[in-house]
Amino acid sequence: MLSTILVSAIVLLTLLNLPLFLGIGAVAMTLMLGGDPHPAVLQTIPIEMNRLATMPILVALPLFTMAGCVLTASRMPNRLLAFLEAVAGWLPGGSAIAALCACAFFTALTGASGVTIIAMGAVLYPILKQQRYGEDFSLGLLTTGGSLGLLFPPSLPIILYGVVAQIDIAQLFHATLLPGILLLLVLCTYAFAQGRKLQKSSVQRPKISWDQIKSALRATTWDWLLVAIILAGVYGGFVTIAEVSAVVLLYVLVVECFVLKEIDWRRQLPGIVVDSAILTGAVIVILGMAMGFTAYLVDAQIPDKVIALLTEFTKNKLLFLAGLNLMLLVVGCIMDIFSAIVIMVPIIAPVAHSYGIDPFHLGAVFLVNLEIGYSTPPVGMNLFIASLKFDRPITLLYRSSLPYLVLLMICLIIVTYLPALSR
Repeated sequence: MLSTILVSAIVLLTLLNLPLFLGIGAVAMTLMLGGDPHPAVLQTIPIEMNRLATMPILVALPLFTMAGCVLTASRMPNRLLAFLEAVAGWLPGGSAIAALCACAFFTALTGASGVTIIAMGAVLYPILKQQRYGEDFSLGLLTTGGSLGLLFPPSLPIILYGVVAQIDIAQLFHATLLPGILLLLVLCTYAFAQGRKLQKSSVQRPKISWDQIKSALRATTWDWLLVAIILAGVYGGFVTIAEVSAVVLLYVLVVECFVLKEIDWRRQLPGIVVDSAILTGAVIVILGMAMGFTAYLVDAQIPDKVIALLTEFTKNKLLFLAGLNLMLLVVGCIMDIFSAIVIMVPIIAPVAHSYGIDPFHLGAVFLVNLEIGYSTPPVGMNLFIASLKFDRPITLLYRSSLPYLVLLMICLIIVTYLPALSR
């Protein structure tokens, strides 16, 4: 009874903005002492944190985070948008398609949906309004588009999922690639359809300009070389993910600080390093506490009890996947993606394994759900970020995001029940 009261109080304090790592750690220690009052049981948490620190793959997390922070402070988003506008701007819905692709690319590199809305929204929203796209369409596109790139390498949530689930991250990148492309293509098709409607108005679409495309391509040469390094490293199998992350960071620093000179390495770089360290440190501390909590779950045989309960309810894998989607959409709505991964994966993965679900397919389903949850009413994080960024009522963001959410839900069903997409 005392343990129940203490855990309830800790959860309540966490909802009232107690730091998440403190909440997870306190719950883990309370439950451990409740099962075995000897203080030595608390050694489990530092032991698990030490095991986490010795994982070679963990090196990739701070290195990719640092590279993303440097790119966020550079003019890379503007160059990328200019190139995509030159390539697709002449198509019906070309500006909207370019905006979606730019958001996906930028989020993949930074691993942060909210950063994309803040950094890209200031550039993209005026362009969409200038092209006479409706406010609902533009706000919905930028709100949901902010999380599109979370399924593409070198997305940090994919790396974190691989660490927590203890599965091969390079193979997980393979598993999430086609689902990510599916989501992007469906939203681009919707943007194309909206552009066709605009064609019937007085809006004059720009003609394709090969000179403009060549100029934009030259301006983004260094950026495409970065993409080539990531793709070759992740999908080529020549190096490990940790080695790719080191090469990517070195490349980004050299190009942005000494070739393009968009980052002042004396004045700006120290602040970027600090911001990157804070973000990385927060994730790693949360992850360490969560692994201690996972150790308790394993010792208490909680996954086994959940499996037994679910198999009594249904042995049908399809029904289990439907219930899993509903649960993860709620989780993605109320938690940020990093917290959801470290808390939910250790519980869900063993249960899904008992139903014969491939671990990489589960990873794709898990991440698609959390990506959609960012924009799911009533408390999806992207909705509040977009409301603050564009100074619009949250209820307007609910309405604006609805058509995109319907399309993304259809994609979720396809990814869930077509496992061949994530193999």
